[in-house]
Amino acid sequence: MLENTEPERVFHFFEEISSIPRGSGNTKAVGDYCVRFAKEHNLEVVRDELGNVIIKKKASEGFENHPPVILQGHLDMVCEKESDLEFDFTRDGLRLRLDGDLLSAEGTTLGADDGIAVAMILAVLEDESLVHPTLEAVFTVDEETGMDGAQGLDVSLLNGSTLINLDSGEEGVLTVGCAGGAKVDMFLPVKREKNSLPCKKITVSGLLGGHSGIDIDKGRLNADKVLVSLLMSFPFEFRLVSISGGFKDNVIPNACECVVAAECDCSKEAESFLSKNRVQTDSGLSVSVEDAKTAESCFDACSTGKVLGFLDALPCGIASMSKEMENLVQSSSNVGVVRTEKDGVACIMSVRSSVAAEKQQLLDRIEKIAQRFGAEIATRGHYPAWEFRKDSRLRETMTAVFRKLFSKEPTVTTVHAGLECGLFSEKFRDFDAVSMGPDMWDIHTVNERLSVSSTGRTYTYLCNCLKEL
Repeated sequence: MLENTEPERVFHFFEEISSIPRGSGNTKAVGDYCVRFAKEHNLEVVRDELGNVIIKKKASEGFENHPPVILQGHLDMVCEKESDLEFDFTRDGLRLRLDGDLLSAEGTTLGADDGIAVAMILAVLEDESLVHPTLEAVFTVDEETGMDGAQGLDVSLLNGSTLINLDSGEEGVLTVGCAGGAKVDMFLPVKREKNSLPCKKITVSGLLGGHSGIDIDKGRLNADKVLVSLLMSFPFEFRLVSISGGFKDNVIPNACECVVAAECDCSKEAESFLSKNRVQTDSGLSVSVEDAKTAESCFDACSTGKVLGFLDALPCGIASMSKEMENLVQSSSNVGVVRTEKDGVACIMSVRSSVAAEKQQLLDRIEKIAQRFGAEIATRGHYPAWEFRKDSRLRETMTAVFRKLFSKEPTVTTVHAGLECGLFSEKFRDFDAVSMGPDMWDIHTVNERLSVSSTGRTYTYLCNCLKEL
């Protein structure tokens, strides 16, 4: 499908890996593909116990004494699909769709985060005409679910400490710092009772969703929180039967549903709530109410109130803005997953901050809320912030190359999202890194899109940077 799309080899590799299921935790096959590629091109390759793949390419003639450069991206992708689409991410390849300059996938995430990085790196490794220092390509696993590959990577396998990360999604932006973060798992036990009341299924949908870091400041509604607010606005008594919303802690949920047992119809209240809660930044909000099968049991009155109070109390959205960089979110949290289990309600959150103390304050606040409502809580997947480096040869070189190629200055910034550079910064001595990438929109959602022309310019820029390093 993409055979005539330029840069041809980049999109050749992107189309090939898009045919391989590669959700987080399911990266063996795409790792196998990278290992085969290395062997077919007589390149040195190492695969560690976690599944990380390292491919090394010797320097071009005359560049043997230049410091090695690490090119890095992650193999896994976020797997989201339209609710009514029959698609199995463990078996099915993505159905790519090209509309003018925009590449997307039919009904699912595209996986350009971070498949386009893998494709660009493979194209660089394949091209014998490029001029470059020694290259060390690092393909990590399970970035989207806790950066497990980067956490466990043995950097003694590498000789370089200069790293170009290709996991950013805005052309012309050089990212030189990122937020740290953690995941929070909570479980709130409930008591059930027999139910004889009629049941209604209430669904909040139509929202944009998005990345819980880079989209947290765009005014997008969180479906989990919206549904809780709707239920708490009901002026009549009801019981929760179940509640479910979101699939990933690091994704702003775009839909959430529940079943309630109640004598009232709920429709008028839903319509009133909808008219009062539409926002311009997320105007697709929809609320539906339909009859559901009468449930044998429901949460008792105390548990219903406790669950709603707990979910309502959890902080969600921007916690603070940076005082040093204009319009940069400093700390935030996201209620990403809510689901009903046999004996209670589980919730998974993402917490981010570029200031370690603020990150801990947010975690402490959430823990106090959990304790107040009697919920079990555990944190995991901690990753550090990547701090701005005052003196950076890499940043200066890449800025100069950008200026020469495009006759303008790049944007140099930090980002409110987790990048593997944060983990690498603790592993390497004299670590010098920049993150970059082509234009992408709505990553982590079914509306994910990649600009073809931007990918071409970004690839050209990458190759020119390597020539100057």
